[in-house]
Amino acid sequence: MSYLVSTSPHLSTPKTTKNIMRDVFIALIPTTIASMFIFGFYPILICLLSTTSAVLAEFLFNKMRKQDVTIGDWSAAVTGLLLGLNLPPVVPFYVPIVGSFFAIWVVKCLFGGLGKNFANPAITARIFLVLSWGTLMTTYVEPIDLSKGFMEMFKYFPVSMTAESIQTVAGATPIANLGFKAGQTITSVDNLSLFLGTTAGSAGEVSALALLIGAVYLFVRKVIKPTIPVIYILTVGLLTMAIKGDASYFLPSILSGGLMIGAIFMATDYTTSPNTKLGQIIYALMLGILTTMFRLYSTLPEGVSFAILLMNICTPLIDKWTIPHPFGYKRPVKEKNKKEKEVA
Repeated sequence: MSYLVSTSPHLSTPKTTKNIMRDVFIALIPTTIASMFIFGFYPILICLLSTTSAVLAEFLFNKMRKQDVTIGDWSAAVTGLLLGLNLPPVVPFYVPIVGSFFAIWVVKCLFGGLGKNFANPAITARIFLVLSWGTLMTTYVEPIDLSKGFMEMFKYFPVSMTAESIQTVAGATPIANLGFKAGQTITSVDNLSLFLGTTAGSAGEVSALALLIGAVYLFVRKVIKPTIPVIYILTVGLLTMAIKGDASYFLPSILSGGLMIGAIFMATDYTTSPNTKLGQIIYALMLGILTTMFRLYSTLPEGVSFAILLMNICTPLIDKWTIPHPFGYKRPVKEKNKKEKEVA
């Protein structure tokens, strides 16, 4: 008789990194398609550039470091697509390229690769781009009018090549006009438009319907659990409503901005979110509180990106406080001393 001796873990699962990342990529397809019908073909070009650049960046890093090529696990493709969907529909072509290389080289590969990054690469790259090109990253356009014919799908190609031309079609994102800031009151808002995505905003964040379709797919495939997204989104809605003292703020606060895409696709990142149930609840609650505080009291109209980055950094501490001891529990000092005295 022979025995097979191997190191842990000893439990196996049919799920692999490749399968999980491929499911996430598939879940992003509805919002990618929605962005095309809302803003035309230019956002699709941006997504192609960001996705291709991310895959190329990881391939080049692997080759330069003489490592096994890891682009087959789909993680770089997911990072690139997520970044592209988090960009305004009318950024110059070089913005997604720079952002993708930053996400892969600086945030992911320099920290050891997949599973070792300290923060979500896509969200960190978006913040880097906001700090680098603030005006471009906060410039939004109105949806196209398909009733004008097929050529409307190419409407933003002529104005997306330079920063100067982009300013000619610039418009404010709805979240900047909703009256979230302290002392402001809610203005006219169409919740149906926010739900369907027929409004200005980043390419992949505007359609809550498309994002929810992707979320349902991930829930059914058991890629993510509802804990973090649901608590995060409800916390933002309820806290905003409580602070403003007006129930009409609930729906606009959860349907506008990058809350949906952040809660579903980036806050749930395996590597940068807590492992325990209690830790995930704390993490999601803090995300909701931080996002609301940024929205209401900071100079930025949106706070999802910064909230997720800050809580990614706090994740190791949350895990440290909430992961149970592997064998039983740690006896309190007083109880331990009492037992020792009884034995003596």
